[in-house]
Amino acid sequence: MEYCAICGCQIHRGGKDYAKPNIKGRSHAGKHHYVAERFFGRSATRKGESPREPIFKNCPWAGVEGKSGVFCYECHEELLHNPVLLSEDISQFAELVRLRGLNESQKTASKDKIRRRIELLHEVIEKGIKALLVAEKRR
Repeated sequence: MEYCAICGCQIHRGGKDYAKPNIKGRSHAGKHHYVAERFFGRSATRKGESPREPIFKNCPWAGVEGKSGVFCYECHEELLHNPVLLSEDISQFAELVRLRGLNESQKTASKDKIRRRIELLHEVIEKGIKALLVAEKRR
């Protein structure tokens, strides 16, 4: 038996239920890379195309490159692939970007700033999760 790494529901594979609006479709297994393959210039959806220039030459999160987890359809496709970022969230993140000098008025050939913005967004998520866990455990 397999279970979703986020919600813990029992997941299944096979059949033609993937993404169907029923319990089997909602609980169908899906794999999600922790660090997107496209960040390394790879993508399973662009087979046959020339590799793109990688954003990361080496993964900044040691030992994570190429690793993935298994999730139910809901947690994979609806939660992880579609985070809710409100206007205020974007404005505050943009302020962090500016404060760290990661903003750009014109794109250059370098991917250094997008790489560092990706790392910053992960830092924001990581610190937010840690703060919420501490608060929840105090309750």
